[in-house]
Amino acid sequence: MAITPRSDSPQIHRFPQPTYVDSVRWLPPLSALHRSAAIAFFDSDSASSSVEIHSISPNSQTPTLTPQSSWLSPSRVSSLAASRSHHLPFLASATFAGSLHILFGDLESEASIPEGVLHHGAISCVDLMEGGTECVTVGEDGTVNSVRVGDSGLDYRKVFDGSGLVSYTAAKWASPSEFAAGGLGFGLQWWDQRKPGGPVSQFKGGWGQGRTSGIVHSIDIHPSRKHTCLAGGSLGTVFAWDLRWPQQPVILSGVGAGETGAHSPSESEVWEVQYDRYAKVTNMGNFSSSKILPAMICSEDGILAVVEQGEEPVELLAEPCAINSFDIDRQNPSDYKKAEKPAAMEAMAEKVEDDDGLEKEESSFQAFTGKSFK
Repeated sequence: MAITPRSDSPQIHRFPQPTYVDSVRWLPPLSALHRSAAIAFFDSDSASSSVEIHSISPNSQTPTLTPQSSWLSPSRVSSLAASRSHHLPFLASATFAGSLHILFGDLESEASIPEGVLHHGAISCVDLMEGGTECVTVGEDGTVNSVRVGDSGLDYRKVFDGSGLVSYTAAKWASPSEFAAGGLGFGLQWWDQRKPGGPVSQFKGGWGQGRTSGIVHSIDIHPSRKHTCLAGGSLGTVFAWDLRWPQQPVILSGVGAGETGAHSPSESEVWEVQYDRYAKVTNMGNFSSSKILPAMICSEDGILAVVEQGEEPVELLAEPCAINSFDIDRQNPSDYKKAEKPAAMEAMAEKVEDDDGLEKEESSFQAFTGKSFK
């Protein structure tokens, strides 16, 4: 999201959609003038799911979304990730049935692993290694898998099998050999594939007067601070886990936030959290390497906000419906070169009544930017 200085309001462009929007992801651009996004849709009337690529007009005061290609998913999409390899973007789409699909180019070709192979049940999260061809999948069955995209298809191996004794709901790569995973009880684990057998470090989330029944829904790791995991989950909770002090989390919002004087912008599930890499840090003169960088969150109660350690949260949107997903365009060169924040987009859905008074789902895809797309 291109958040302009705190005194300014972001420009908001809405793109209403006829079906439910589960996830949105910016695709790595092929050029400075080519911007596109991948969107996971679910049609509740036909119980069908799809992933579509839409281009975003770069030279208009009023941006438009134009469908470019579509892929029909065999099951509802549970997680969507984007990356590039050999200068070409590709997607990883995981489903609630447990299948994994790697989609190339304009979704014209794919490599898949059928349901029941990687996980018993849904794949909770898939993350693609940035600039690489490997992805990690986790599930509530307690299984962690590594999947590599090769010339002859997909090669996979089981990193860990918790046999149902643990449950994973989020994962994020930190380096070509390390990733973080999270799940029940606000727990986080750090994995190093060079050291097989189990996590090399873990945090059990024991804070907030014993209220540890929450779930980590999303994890982000800043490329310049790979020792710190940012996590968002239940009860509006957002916290950072620093591997240098593994049992001393920094609470930014939610459970335990009152102990640090921080206010919580949301009281429900935080579905996604990402470092706002280009946000202007408050009190830069007093900023230290140990301070947590600003983060953007979206929640079940319709909040899109920026939270920062020791500062009041900045509410960007308050919608009457859940905001399911958002993504920050981190690779737009025009924004980056001008030291401006990149554009963001978010997906939401709400219950509305149709002309006959019947309740139905309506979804919306929105893009935000601090300047026009020109």
